Amino acid sequence: MAEQPAEKKRHTTPRPIRVPDPLWQAYGRVCERLGTDRTADVLDHMKARIREHGTDEDRADLAKAEEEVAERRARKGGRPKAEPVADS
Repeated sequence: MAEQPAEKKRHTTPRPIRVPDPLWQAYGRVCERLGTDRTADVLDHMKARIREHGTDEDRADLAKAEEEVAERRARKGGRPKAEPVADS
């Protein structure tokens, strides 16, 4: 799957991973007990690894990603509904 240039993306890209079912189920239960979900937990782990072990370039990319998410959440309400068109 070819990736689009960052400036053309309008959403996050799904990233399939291979995980044994029992591990996935156990991880889901643990995340639920912790009051989170798998996605949030994995993202938090990725960010922590980048902060701890990343280069300046890696940290700059993390900052860009966090800005992108913040912008997306700010407009989460979506576009306003179209006005009804008057009949002629």
